[in-house]
Amino acid sequence: MKQYLHKLYSLMVLFGLDPQKTINTIRGLVPYYRDFKIIKKQEKFSKKSFPWGKLYPCLDDRFSQCGTVKGHYFHQDLLVARKIFENNPELHIDLGSRIDGFVAHVASFRPIKLLDIRLMTSIIHNITYDYCDITGNIPESLSECCDSLSCLHALEHFGLGRYCDPVNYEGHEVGFNNLHKILKHGGKFYVSVPIGPLRIEFNGWRVFSMKYLLELINGKFQIDSFSFVDDKGDLFEDVELKISDIEQNFGCHSGCGIFEMTKL
Repeated sequence: MKQYLHKLYSLMVLFGLDPQKTINTIRGLVPYYRDFKIIKKQEKFSKKSFPWGKLYPCLDDRFSQCGTVKGHYFHQDLLVARKIFENNPELHIDLGSRIDGFVAHVASFRPIKLLDIRLMTSIIHNITYDYCDITGNIPESLSECCDSLSCLHALEHFGLGRYCDPVNYEGHEVGFNNLHKILKHGGKFYVSVPIGPLRIEFNGWRVFSMKYLLELINGKFQIDSFSFVDDKGDLFEDVELKISDIEQNFGCHSGCGIFEMTKL
């Protein structure tokens, strides 16, 4: 029942309907008008004149916390940016990660080069960009071109057409092999993907089982550390890869696995 309600909620949000926001907006009407009356009354006794602009009600903000400190992106972006800072590579390349999160974190302290099938026209300090379809034939100039590489919450999208990329049922495997090709031997690879029971939720993403991921990694990379974000959005850092946890996907249905690896 809980999963059904979650799917219904997600479907409503997809079409621009957020039930929780609607409820909080309605709840915020009374305090909004109460506060408006108070400030208008205070204006009459003020010696300063501050002109009024258009009204801009923010009715649901009073019910929110000071910020979001949970979830896949919040934890993975900070965790991997910290690891890159500590390892201080010669050249770090990112493919497909969130620019207004992870990429911005890294660019605040070092240069970072982006590869992406999506266009980027903005000019930003410490960030350079090149177009790249990682599921196609990548140029030889990218072969073993960097000693540090990241791909956070992007691999699961390869080949599903979500970002105008060519549809390819095995796009994630093609992309993973090309990412392996880009990195120098001994280089660091940081990758995160959704973890849980193996499935495709078209055309949003794939969810990978831990068993599948370990088979994909085997022979290509050595796992240096594994962390994960559970279904509640909490981070568990540098956990041991026990067989029992692998079989149960660390208790996740739609969690996030975060790998730090070295290319063999």
